[in-house]
Amino acid sequence: MVTETRTPDLAAVRQSTTTIKDTPGYRTFRWTNVVLLLLVCAVTLYPFVNLVAKAFSSEGFIAAGEVNLWPRGFNLDTFDVVMGDSLFWRNYANTLLYTVLGTAISMALTTPYAYALSRQHLKGRNFFIGIAVFTMFFGGGLIPNYILVADILGMRNTMWAIVLPGAISVFNLLVMKSFFENFPAELEEAAAIDGLTTYGVFFRIVLPLSKAVLATMTLFYAVGLWNSWFNAFLYLDQKELFPVTVYLRNLIAAATSPAAGTTGMEAVQIGANIQAVTMLLTVLPIICLYPFIQRYFVSGVMLGSVKG
Repeated sequence: MVTETRTPDLAAVRQSTTTIKDTPGYRTFRWTNVVLLLLVCAVTLYPFVNLVAKAFSSEGFIAAGEVNLWPRGFNLDTFDVVMGDSLFWRNYANTLLYTVLGTAISMALTTPYAYALSRQHLKGRNFFIGIAVFTMFFGGGLIPNYILVADILGMRNTMWAIVLPGAISVFNLLVMKSFFENFPAELEEAAAIDGLTTYGVFFRIVLPLSKAVLATMTLFYAVGLWNSWFNAFLYLDQKELFPVTVYLRNLIAAATSPAAGTTGMEAVQIGANIQAVTMLLTVLPIICLYPFIQRYFVSGVMLGSVKG
């Protein structure tokens, strides 16, 4: 007597596992999340859309509060004025230089520091971690920092006053340290058995497998340097060295001050339009850069999160 063996119908199995009905409570929870997230997206996008609308609107409609999501009185004159200034492009190039150089220096210092702190056998490890954490809660203050950077180190009116004082962010350092602590020790041990030195393991094994956290930290540093203006305002006197943020700050300040032949209301109208245009020109490069590294962003932060 031959026994017939029947194989299970995989399609039926899949269908039976995917047709589980959601409970009313879960459906309510899911739709509540959808509504809340849509509201958060709308609240987040509205200021930027309003900014774009104001940038292309005339001053009178802006001052009257009649510009919301769509331009009124289409106007490109302010773009011509701002972008026609050679100093604007010089300061824009300065910002690009400060951002690229500062980000490279910050990553070159933060990455090996974090990797060294992640090694449990490092002598004095707790001491070096304590030094880093101490700076998060205690600082010398504005005047001592100014004396140090401008007088003692002699970096006044140089690009080093912009890129060096904040080269290491302790927050970024701790995130990278936690990431490296979760790195598989077996890979490093295997590389060491194959003859790689500590530097070889770091450059040939660890860094190529850490693209997510490296891209995330690069974004953090780049955005911070691009938006920074106070250090330049404090340490730079020469207009040719200003980043674009200081140029735009001075432009807005000049536009909102009544000049000869203009009333206070006219100055407010002109200032509102210039403020929208300059803010748009400032944030545009970061918005264009973000999509290229977005896929690393969430995974980098989660992989580098502190273990519970």
